[in-house]
Amino acid sequence: MASASLSANVPSRAQVLSLLRSLLRTARQFSDYNIREYTKRRTLDAFRHNQSLTEQASIVSAYSDGKAQLEIAKRQAIVYSLYAPDIKSVMDLKL
Repeated sequence: MASASLSANVPSRAQVLSLLRSLLRTARQFSDYNIREYTKRRTLDAFRHNQSLTEQASIVSAYSDGKAQLEIAKRQAIVYSLYAPDIKSVMDLKL
């Protein structure tokens, strides 16, 4: 009975790809280049690391971790946008 309820929670390929796209879309919201690229790199590395998972419990766990990371990234993007500097680069400084 436990395995039947677990298989109902296993995300489909479309759900996993949707999560990947959402994480990458959220990464683009960061105005700071370093944070934006770190978030993108971390997302792609995590998905590459987890692409060979075969156990249903591992897949469900990785998917739920990804959903939690998405929510964190969305909140952080909002916070960073509130406190973003006026200039994007030190090259824009007028001395």
